[in-house]
Amino acid sequence: MSKEESEIPIEVKEEEPSELSEESFSDINQEESESKIESKEIPDDLQELLEKQKETLATCEEELKHSLADYQNLERKIKSDIEKGVKTKIDQFMLKFISIYDDFIRAKTILAEQKVNVSGLESILKNMDSLLSEYNVKPINALGEIFDPNLHEAVSVIEDSTLDDGTITKEIRKGYISQNRLIRPTIVEISKKSNLEKSEGK
Repeated sequence: MSKEESEIPIEVKEEEPSELSEESFSDINQEESESKIESKEIPDDLQELLEKQKETLATCEEELKHSLADYQNLERKIKSDIEKGVKTKIDQFMLKFISIYDDFIRAKTILAEQKVNVSGLESILKNMDSLLSEYNVKPINALGEIFDPNLHEAVSVIEDSTLDDGTITKEIRKGYISQNRLIRPTIVEISKKSNLEKSEGK
C-alpha cells in the first residue's frame, strides 16, 4: 500500500439516536402508571376502613337531619309560646280596660238620665272606642240571637211563647272578642217556652 493511500481519512457515519416527542413520552408514562395501578389492588384492611368511614358518614348525616328537624320544631314552639304569651298579656290588659270602659258607660247613662251634660264623657268614650278598635277588640252583639255557650253566659230565664227557646232577650253585661278569641262572654237573659206549650207543640 502506498503512503498516499494510507493517509486517506476514512469517514465513519455515526447513527443519530431517534428522538421521542413529548407526547410520546407522556403516553409511555401514563401507560406505565395505569399498569402499576391495575397491578396493585386495594388492601383488604384499607377497604374495610373505607366502608366503616362511609357508614360513619351516613350516620352523621342522619343525625344532622334529625338535629335540624328538632331545632326547627323547637323554633316553632318557642315562637308559638311567645305569641300566646303576648296575646294573653294583651287580653288581661283589655279585660281591665273594658271594666273601666263599663264604668264610664254606666256613669254616662246615669248622668244622662239626670239631664246632666255628658259631652265630656262622650269624648272620652270615643277615645276608648278607638283604642279597642286599634287592638281589634269588638263587642259581641247578642240581643235577639240564639244562645251560644261559646260566646254567652246565661244567668236568668224567662218564659216567652213568642220566641224560640234560647233566644237572648236581654244583655246584662256586654261581651268582647279579640282577634277572634273570646276575652269576656256576654252575660244574658234567655227565653224558653212553657212546658204546656212544648207538650201542645208535640
